[in-house]
Amino acid sequence: MTHPDTGATTLGELRATGHVHRSVKSELRENLLARLRAGEDAFPGMVGFDDTVLPELETALLAGHDLVLLGERGQGKTRLMRTLAGLLDEWSPVVEGCEIGDDPHQPSCVRCRRLTAELGEDLPVVWRHRSERYTEKLATPDTSVGDLVGDVDPVKVAQGRTLGDPETVHYGLVPRSNRGIFGLNELPDLAERIQVALFNVLEERDIQIRGYSLRLPLDILLVATANPEDYTNRGRIITPLKDRFGAEIRTHYPSEVSDEIALIAQESALVADVPEHLLEVIARFTRGLRESSAVDQRSGVSARFAIAAAEGVAGSALRRAARSGEAYAVARVCDVPTVVPTLLGKVEFEMGEEGRERDVLTHLLRLAVAETYRARLSGLDLTGFTNLFAEGAVVETGELVPGSDLLAQVGPVSGLSKVLDRLGHGDDATPGQVAAAIEFVLEGLHLTRRIDKDSVAGRTVYGA
Repeated sequence: MTHPDTGATTLGELRATGHVHRSVKSELRENLLARLRAGEDAFPGMVGFDDTVLPELETALLAGHDLVLLGERGQGKTRLMRTLAGLLDEWSPVVEGCEIGDDPHQPSCVRCRRLTAELGEDLPVVWRHRSERYTEKLATPDTSVGDLVGDVDPVKVAQGRTLGDPETVHYGLVPRSNRGIFGLNELPDLAERIQVALFNVLEERDIQIRGYSLRLPLDILLVATANPEDYTNRGRIITPLKDRFGAEIRTHYPSEVSDEIALIAQESALVADVPEHLLEVIARFTRGLRESSAVDQRSGVSARFAIAAAEGVAGSALRRAARSGEAYAVARVCDVPTVVPTLLGKVEFEMGEEGRERDVLTHLLRLAVAETYRARLSGLDLTGFTNLFAEGAVVETGELVPGSDLLAQVGPVSGLSKVLDRLGHGDDATPGQVAAAIEFVLEGLHLTRRIDKDSVAGRTVYGA
């Protein structure tokens, strides 16, 4: 592949363009500095880390440190690790056919050094996109030295090469990440003997395979992720490897409700309209679980919980639209409890909570709706709604009741326009969004004990 701009295909042509060798860490440093000076976002898509994680990460990269991202599940560690590839040069030259992507200016493998000696300035060069320079591996107990470092290739031995010949080596993922970034997920799950092999590659810069050593100066940035409990408490990391990392960076869940909402909106694939006040309910619900004494906080409550909840709520709304003939699917408060059973498997509860798991989630969901109601509608005059029930009205809703039925039961009500304004709809609200707003008000009034409610078999009756 030729570079889209220079078109250099040999080492001589590459030198003529003025291209100079840079290590991966220097490349990352210079590109990060350029983005910081230009005021650009160096880590697009990361929510809630601007004042905490990202400054530490920027400092570590500028210092040229390999690093570990420590955090509970679902805190965006893998996503953050993958964004680092965006700081690499878009295109970089490598020796054509090299298994480890050698830099043509400074080849390190035996094959490329031999070719350089033979061909000189005619050494063939191809260009590799930065997306090909990021390699990721999930550490599992069955990961072998061969997977990460390499092993003898029996095919090459059968061709007549001796075991001591460096070209009999089939390189593992780490050498193949040369001139790039190697991401290792769940580092503590790697067996200790594999950690020893990994340390040898990173610190001593040699590969030991089947009793002989191969000197191979790798140029990589190593980034690993780990759960703090596994990394700091269980002794599952060998000390020399732990010491090799220049920085340990703690990630965290979003500290602000607005960040949690933005994260859900960014990451979820919604098949229906989910109003923002419902995303806030889900965000507060997730945060309530993270603060609950009934939940095992050592394992955490992943952002994937909130994302799955939002997608489930949208699915419930789409189901109602299909069953009732609605043209547009808009989620309502009644859709949120329907997804609670499907989310139970995403939460680890404390030992003493057996049998109460669903009750815990249901209780925290009610609190989340009440908190959102107060945050969004506090100070509004809602007597138009309460007077409706004081006159004996009854409103029936539920997961299969179309919005048009709900609107017909309520009719014109004073104060509704201000509710819609508070919920971000205004005058252009669709009938489905109006129905969603009305149901949110009714549920909030019930939770603040201003109207009665009775629920039976998927149907909810306000004013009963």
